[in-house]
Amino acid sequence: MNPPPQWLAALADAATTMTVPPPMRPPKDGGRESAVLVLFGEGARGPDLLLIQRGDGLRRHSGQPAFPGGRIEPSDASPEAAALREAEEETGLVPAGVDVVGRLPELYLSFSDFRVAPVLGWWREPSEVRPTDLGEVAAVARVPVADLAAPANRVMVRYGGGPGWGPGFRVEGMLVWGFTGAVIDGLLALGGWELPWHDEDLTDVFEATPHGLRPVG
Repeated sequence: MNPPPQWLAALADAATTMTVPPPMRPPKDGGRESAVLVLFGEGARGPDLLLIQRGDGLRRHSGQPAFPGGRIEPSDASPEAAALREAEEETGLVPAGVDVVGRLPELYLSFSDFRVAPVLGWWREPSEVRPTDLGEVAAVARVPVADLAAPANRVMVRYGGGPGWGPGFRVEGMLVWGFTGAVIDGLLALGGWELPWHDEDLTDVFEATPHGLRPVG
């Protein structure tokens, strides 16, 4: 047996009070219900997170790194069940090897009108993962938390050319940003992994456009 570590139990407790930025607060009514699996495991370099990269050409979030997940179907007993089902369909993950340890506050994606339940999991018995839904997923990676926290891997993303900025991460050949970047940024702070970084250290700044990211400057 490989029970959830104490740090993850503490993170799950802290995550229930995670501050939700105003643009990501769900509306009172409406929105399509969905769930993602925020899955922590223990790798050779310490804690890691399971991420996928969406395939190019999708109608929504084309080419973006993300947590495994998708829409909650009527056959799903709960958001937790939906997150595990989607992760299995997208990566081949074996749900029996995952312990659900909590859930983050519900978040909202205005671009796609999704209400998202982020399900926090512990990979008690890691299984082989790979892109199994080739129409949806281009790549699968276990990303060390140490790489996500490293200031050298962090960038800033400006949305729509306006004043709004968000965090990004260059890891495993991917540029993680948007919803996924915001959740990871919050988890790094809650888990005590966040390291100091300064604007003058940033060599990469990107602007989000309808066609993806483009470098700024």
